[in-house]
Amino acid sequence: MREKFGKVAVLLGGTSAERDVSLMSGGAVLEALRAAGVDAHGFDPAELDLHILKEQGYDRAFIALHGRGGEDGTVQGMLELLKIPYTGSGVMASALAMDKWRTKMVWAACGLPTPRYAILNADTDWDAVVTELGLPIFVKPVHEGSSMGATKVTEPDQLKAAWELAARFDDLVIAEEFISGAELTAPFLHDRALPLIRIEAPGGNYDYQHKYFTDDTRYLCPCGLPAAQEQALQALIMQSARVLGCRGWGRADLILTEDGRPYLLEMNTSPGMTGHSLVPMAARVAGMDFTQLCLAILEDARLG
Repeated sequence: MREKFGKVAVLLGGTSAERDVSLMSGGAVLEALRAAGVDAHGFDPAELDLHILKEQGYDRAFIALHGRGGEDGTVQGMLELLKIPYTGSGVMASALAMDKWRTKMVWAACGLPTPRYAILNADTDWDAVVTELGLPIFVKPVHEGSSMGATKVTEPDQLKAAWELAARFDDLVIAEEFISGAELTAPFLHDRALPLIRIEAPGGNYDYQHKYFTDDTRYLCPCGLPAAQEQALQALIMQSARVLGCRGWGRADLILTEDGRPYLLEMNTSPGMTGHSLVPMAARVAGMDFTQLCLAILEDARLG
């Protein structure tokens, strides 16, 4: 493995609001790669400048960073300049997928289903947004993940406060209509979608706590859908990734209504790799353990 991959930097931590999750993800990846005989080392961009990677002789980078500064094309751009192959999507696709607003614009332009939305700011007519989107409404920062700063608004007078919370995390805030249905997530690896996972969170509230720190959320994989329906959703997921230019690996979230209509929510180009994470779960059902998954992701590291 040392000869195949060379010296590998596992980028973890970083400066985003998702730093703690990234440390967990990167730690798990680092342990798995080392156990497989890879010459892997943890590297925290919050503590060391990325240009040191070249000076220290790194041959590849496994990006286990989440959120801004790690998943938005900036680290990818620096690695391009350093000519160090890296895992996951390239600069443009990373920046696009990190932006929930522009992701939805691309999907809608390509005829892919996604919930209606509105961009919020201090001058927003709150009543008009409620009239347009109905209730409930999900309010979230455009450039954050892991449900950071997100609120489910159920009453009209909650909307402004929800915007104020999200605005603490981001200058851009999006409101999205609530689609009732089953919450599904669809990881993909290379050019194929992995088995879908159905998420059943307490009270339908799949927030930061329920994602990473409790065992109350149920994850069903296989998801229980008929094979033909699951295959159709997997094809939709791969299409949603292609139009954004994503590559390597990732995970798309969607809602499936009771009458079988899917709605794409967002794309993750550097998903979590913690004990509660979903890509490893789907990979296991596909016959791939965590170490094999990490090696498969690392093997696809590239430039451009």
